[in-house]
Amino acid sequence: DLRKQARQLENELDLKLVSFSKLCTSYSGGRDGRRDRYSSDTTPLLNGSSQDRMFETMAVEIEQLLGKLTGINDKMAEYTNSAGVPSLNAALMHTLQRHRDILQDYTHEFHKTKANFLAIRERENLLGSVRKDIESYKSGSGVNNRRTELFLKEHEHLRNSDRLIEETISIAMATKENMTSQRGMLKSIQSKMNTLANRFPAVNSLIQRINLRKRRDSFILGGVIGICTILLLLYAFH
Repeated sequence: DLRKQARQLENELDLKLVSFSKLCTSYSGGRDGRRDRYSSDTTPLLNGSSQDRMFETMAVEIEQLLGKLTGINDKMAEYTNSAGVPSLNAALMHTLQRHRDILQDYTHEFHKTKANFLAIRERENLLGSVRKDIESYKSGSGVNNRRTELFLKEHEHLRNSDRLIEETISIAMATKENMTSQRGMLKSIQSKMNTLANRFPAVNSLIQRINLRKRRDSFILGGVIGICTILLLLYAFH
């Protein structure tokens, strides 16, 4: 019974988390699309009160489901500790651990999605406040539309520059990690070569002797050729 209840709660949580994630995505995409579709200065930046209420409701429901699933896992743990059949303890512990892992994954996913949603909403609220300040300044001081448009374009350029800088930093960090990895590989290869060289000193000595003998043979052959050349020249001019 406890396992059946746990599976039912897990299925409900899975569906809720999928809807919760879609809500967060639609909240961000809707704001970006609204800014792209409308260019009028009177268009409100934020209109997501219904989404905010839906977010709060779904967050409470998911937290309640997580609490219920935690209680079910605790009951299963108590049952496992009080089980009287030793041969079933391994299977019961495996089942309990699997349900605990699922609960941990759902909890982590919920908190991550919730944090992303709150960050997006805070950013949108900040941008909405900036837009309202711009509109109030324009209407209160009588600044013409041309200057306002230039100011908004400059603001957008600054945001694009910030995004490009972040991408450049990410690329630089990835390049640094790759270079660090390659340096580690080269150091490992060098250490292996040094180990091999220290392990086989006789081979190094033999190679040195072979090189010395080759050099000596080269000197002897050069000397013989030189003497023969001198004798031929003396014979030719005699």
